[in-house]
Amino acid sequence: MINRTLLTEIIHEQYRDLQSLPLGVERESLSEVLNAIALPHVVVITGMRRSGKSTLMLQASKRAFAEQVYYLDFEDERLLDFTVDDFNLLYEVFVEVFGVRKVFFFDEIQVVNNWESYVRRMYKTGNKFIISGSNADLLSSELSTKLTGRHVTIELLPFSFREYLKVSNNESVVTQPLLAVERGLLKQAFNQFSLLGGIPEYVRYQDALITKNIYENILYKDVIVRYKIKEVKALRGLSLWLLSNPGALISCGKLKNILQLGSVNTVKDYIHYLENAYLIFTLEQYAFSVATQTLAPKKVYGVDTGLMETLGFQFAKNSGKYLENIVYLELRRRYRDNHCLYYYKTKNNYEVDFCLRQGKKITQLIQVTECLDNEGTREREIRALITAMEELHLTGGLIITLDQTETLKIEGKTIQCVAIANWLLQD
Repeated sequence: MINRTLLTEIIHEQYRDLQSLPLGVERESLSEVLNAIALPHVVVITGMRRSGKSTLMLQASKRAFAEQVYYLDFEDERLLDFTVDDFNLLYEVFVEVFGVRKVFFFDEIQVVNNWESYVRRMYKTGNKFIISGSNADLLSSELSTKLTGRHVTIELLPFSFREYLKVSNNESVVTQPLLAVERGLLKQAFNQFSLLGGIPEYVRYQDALITKNIYENILYKDVIVRYKIKEVKALRGLSLWLLSNPGALISCGKLKNILQLGSVNTVKDYIHYLENAYLIFTLEQYAFSVATQTLAPKKVYGVDTGLMETLGFQFAKNSGKYLENIVYLELRRRYRDNHCLYYYKTKNNYEVDFCLRQGKKITQLIQVTECLDNEGTREREIRALITAMEELHLTGGLIITLDQTETLKIEGKTIQCVAIANWLLQD
């Protein structure tokens, strides 16, 4: 059993520290969290370490409960010996310190084995839980087992471009119509955003040690320790390769040979672990056959371009890689609840970067390229989009560029070309 005096001290300390956290800019996910809080369900906030989950929880606490909540971060090193048997003592101390409250805010709860049993028991007696974690698989599988249909999951990514403009005091450049000065400032802000990314602490202090420490913590705590990885060097090599190649197709066989790992399944497992820890995301190919979709190679994207940049993955000669990664993250923010996101390969093997499906219907095709000035690039991007539109019976498509805007009418189809900064600010 954990020491009662120590637990009391930790509760006081953490609650005080939570209240002293700067609220910062209101996260776009806050409205989603507040809507979920109105439901009788357990609310789960997932995302990479240091993406702002604690701040989001504080914002929700102030707005919905006037801070009348119980709070505990289970990653405090003094709680290493905390087990599921200590939850009753925790509740007793909570009541002793704060009186009776019905709302629990728990950070990184997945470090406690069988935590979901306690949440289920207390939930059934009318208590409200808002919990956060940095491992997608553990939270979803455990909650699905114990709280089937009684939880809502909200994913928090690093700052969007709109949030970044607020944090960096550039919000004034967003005016309609944009004048020459505002257009220049907006492009400048986007160029900074593509290199800094959206990890709140790094955006604020711009010290590369911050992102490097975050990366090491994720890799060590959320992957190496959690999954008891023995081939640490190979895992690191794989992680670096994946983060160095946003938008690339993954060949597990080639990666197995490069990293000298025992099997393709080991590579697949490691990729799964890195994705669970929110370091990377994978994207499937859209296909009419489930078998084809399952067997087709996946594409990979990183959680944050600033993280990739400071770790040394610089694309000075191919910033289109960052462009595509940023578009992926924004599509994931916008459409994760009501659309499925894929990439698309035409019958003659032309590739379209992104394909959105709603229900059984494809609703949008999107290409991403730095510019369309080069005739070869222009022909390739348009050809792939037109061919895909014909196969999927669509009349319109979208090309996102660095700063070009035009409308193309080709073979009875319409292609809108839009500058990425403007697209990121669209509602």
